[in-house]
Amino acid sequence: METKFCQSCGMPMTLSEVFGTCADGSKSEDYCTYCYRNGKFTQECTMDEMIEHCAAFVEDFNKDSGQTVTREEAIGQMKAYFPRLKRWRQSITIPEDGAESPADASLISVKALVEELADNLPTVFISSVDDEGFPWTKAMLGPREREGIKVFYLTTNTFSLRVAHYKSNPKASIYFCDEQGFRALMLRGTMEVLTDADTKRRIWRDGDTEYYPLGVDDPNYCVLKFTASDGRFYSDYQPRTFIL
Repeated sequence: METKFCQSCGMPMTLSEVFGTCADGSKSEDYCTYCYRNGKFTQECTMDEMIEHCAAFVEDFNKDSGQTVTREEAIGQMKAYFPRLKRWRQSITIPEDGAESPADASLISVKALVEELADNLPTVFISSVDDEGFPWTKAMLGPREREGIKVFYLTTNTFSLRVAHYKSNPKASIYFCDEQGFRALMLRGTMEVLTDADTKRRIWRDGDTEYYPLGVDDPNYCVLKFTASDGRFYSDYQPRTFIL
């Protein structure tokens, strides 16, 4: 069976006795007994307070696992992981009508920020993963088209190393950086390599023969379709994580 992890503290829940309980006495599928009992959290705290609490058990973790993780390393790992847990993650939902319904008021500007950066910055950084699991990052011309704030279309060379990475492993991220405004946005998701004639013609722009001399049918011209699943942005001197 797939191991479940507590969606509050991240602890693996491998034994039935460590599962928390719902108000009706049934086992919670999301939270451990240390965090959740009788349908309520055992302590009201912020995510950072939970991380500090968990950091106190680093030595016990090292003894059980045989690892030598420092307290600082553990805190860094938890700061990256905890925003993805159900209790702490902040989500934004964009219905088909375009209305925005954030779960947290601090995310009210996410949609506008993504649109502004994607539509106005001339450069975007994209990352792929090589066959050894290392990230590769490259500066690209900004997206040619987008569908809301989830799907972005870019162009690149069919025979590039980047395309080879995405064909092998579609996991990807794109990063927008507004240096003057001291704002940045990272989106995680997957990248598709599109070579069909209809998409290539739709994305083609005047002047592209500078990069693809044979025109829209140049075999070295293809389209990258990035679909975002979640992201993180920095604005007003505050980082925030969101899920699309």
